[in-house]
Amino acid sequence: MKNSIFLLLIFGLFLNSCAVNAQNGSKSVSSDKQAVLKSLDEKSAKYTEISQQIWEWAELGYQEEKSSALLQSTLKEAGFTIETGVADIPTAFVASYGSGEPVIGILGEYDALPGISQEAVPEKKIKEEGGSGHACGHHLFGTASSAAAIAIKEWLAKTGKKGTVRFYGTPAEEGGAGKVYMVRAGLFDDVDAVLHWHPGSGNSANASSSLANKSAKFRFYGKAAHAAGAPERGRSALDGVEALNYMVNLMREHVPADARIHYVITKGGEAPNVVPAFAEVFYYTRHPEMAEVRSIFERVVAAAEGAAKGTGTEMKYEVIHGIYNVLPNETLSRMMHSNLSKIGGVEYNAEEKAFAEQIMASYDTKSTLASANEIQPFQIFRKGRGGSTDVGDVSWAVPTAGMSAATWVPGTGAHSWQAVAAGGMSIGKKGMMVAAKTIALTAIDIYNDPSVTAKAKNELNKSRGADFVYKSLLGDRKPPLDYRK
Repeated sequence: MKNSIFLLLIFGLFLNSCAVNAQNGSKSVSSDKQAVLKSLDEKSAKYTEISQQIWEWAELGYQEEKSSALLQSTLKEAGFTIETGVADIPTAFVASYGSGEPVIGILGEYDALPGISQEAVPEKKIKEEGGSGHACGHHLFGTASSAAAIAIKEWLAKTGKKGTVRFYGTPAEEGGAGKVYMVRAGLFDDVDAVLHWHPGSGNSANASSSLANKSAKFRFYGKAAHAAGAPERGRSALDGVEALNYMVNLMREHVPADARIHYVITKGGEAPNVVPAFAEVFYYTRHPEMAEVRSIFERVVAAAEGAAKGTGTEMKYEVIHGIYNVLPNETLSRMMHSNLSKIGGVEYNAEEKAFAEQIMASYDTKSTLASANEIQPFQIFRKGRGGSTDVGDVSWAVPTAGMSAATWVPGTGAHSWQAVAAGGMSIGKKGMMVAAKTIALTAIDIYNDPSVTAKAKNELNKSRGADFVYKSLLGDRKPPLDYRK
């Protein structure tokens, strides 16, 4: 009987120890890292409040005035020097602490998406008719990255280690390509490594690429006329748009199979009985390689020119954004994966489990709730797939590694009401802190072994080629500060 009681006591202590380790993300980490993780845990309520405020504001690209200001004040209060309005973008900023090398950049986003307003409830419920929402979790992205940068700053100050940490406040990732203008302005020229993350429905730190992407608005100008009384006097701008769309749809047979071309008609005329004098169509072209995107985009432009000539209209186009595919860096990614594995995933309490089960009932998925607490095996995806991100341009300039944390219920797709809902409650906040801890520990590893940056840079040079010279897909255009207005 005594032996049984003793075994039960030991087992209870073991379970308690595991619970403490899981809560603090402190599995197999050194004492100085333990202190960093403890500090993040102690400040988690503060970061939860910040992220929730940005979730409530849900500001669109290049309009994130309050969100940017809140993150700036948070970092300034923590001892960072702030440079605002960088790269001719009012809501972009760089927060710096420390001196010397290595210089580690931490990326943070904070823009929302239009037309996807949602309450933080497990059923579809519009928060504001026609409003915006954080359907890609950038309120969590910016906050967690700020938290990581502050934790790194505290570690540098406490240990006296040489090095610089920079937080890059990067607006308008959703179609505005904010980071591209920052790369083009040389803001990453002296950086040795960049770390970032993104909200998701699972936990991973793969060496993954993405799709390069170039977009433009094609505007056609015709002549208005009475559609029934004098149609011969008119030249339909909408005909120009439709002719372009028809030719591009024929072109799909003759582009690489992994290319993607999407469009929406943003302006088609005012009334059926008036020949439209103006029409506009918005195009995205994507491919795993940015060189192919250049080529495909040029063919779309040629089709637009032909459409204008054939319909007797005039065409002008405006490039809205252009971004490279991400260059995965295995050196940094393996280091990040190791730290993510030590931190562990997200564990739901009873309330969160009930919320998650109701969310999962709203879509078809093979995912399980348990996957939120799992770390996916490390993988390398050198060929881009899925979506696009302006992190791509950063990754061609600096060795870059990223990760995903389970801020959404397993199986949730990005840009959905389910993503907005989870991001507005505790599930999103728990995943956010997983990311903050992982980024902080990875940066510490780099500071402790600066030779890592040389290895990562050699890998970057090999990936992009010896003759590589950066030239943005945007050309010399200025940031489209009004693209969401």
